[in-house]
Parts: sequence; C-alpha cells; structure tokens
Amino acid sequence: MIKYHTLESIKKSICGQKKNLTERGMNKIMGNKEFHPDEIANSNRIQKSATPKHDVSWYVKWVASCFILSSMSIRGIEGLQFYDTILSLVGVTGWMVVGLLWKDRALILLNGAGIVLFIRTLIAEYFMVM
Repeated sequence: MIKYHTLESIKKSICGQKKNLTERGMNKIMGNKEFHPDEIANSNRIQKSATPKHDVSWYVKWVASCFILSSMSIRGIEGLQFYDTILSLVGVTGWMVVGLLWKDRALILLNGAGIVLFIRTLIAEYFMVM
C-alpha cells in the first residue's frame, strides 16, 4: 500500500528533524550538509584550515603580508623604489620567520633568497657599494 503525504506533513517532518538535529549539537557548514562536531574534528573529507590560528605565526604572516602588499602598491611610482625595497624586505623577512616556525622548507628557501636579493639591491642601489 502506498502512503501519501501532504505538503504540510512533509514540512512539519522536515522542520522537526532540523530542530532535533540542532538540539543534538549538529553544526551546519558547507552549504546544506550537516555534521556533528566530532565528525568535523576527526574528518578527512571536511576541509579545515591547515595553518594555525591566533598564535605567533598567524600574526606574523598577516603583518608580513600587509608589508608585501604595501610594497606592491608603490612598486611603479617614481621616487618610491627605496620604500618599496624596504617594505618588501620586511615582508619577506616576516614570511621567513613564519617558514622557520612552521618548518616549511619551501617558505624558507623562497624568502631566504628574497632577503638576499633585497639586501643586495639595497647595498648596490642605495649605498653605492657594488
């Protein structure tokens, strides 16, 4: 025997299920999918941020990123090349610190090379040594 549901009974059922899920501590993330907090903490299929939040490296990476963005914003302006180089040097030094804190060899290599190149540019262009 086929059981027919009215639209009202379906709405009531769905609303009751959502209320029940909320009462049991389910979290709603990733669109319409619902997950329990334990599932979120232990799941490999739910994407979480890979970087630590609100520790020293988190603050350093954001400050360093602001320095790099600031240097990029003045990069083509005549007469501000010195400030561009200084801001870039501070930014890549900050990211070098983050790479060391995270023990990330790619960040260490990239920003270590950047530090050397920016220091060389400062010495050659602004201190007229090379």
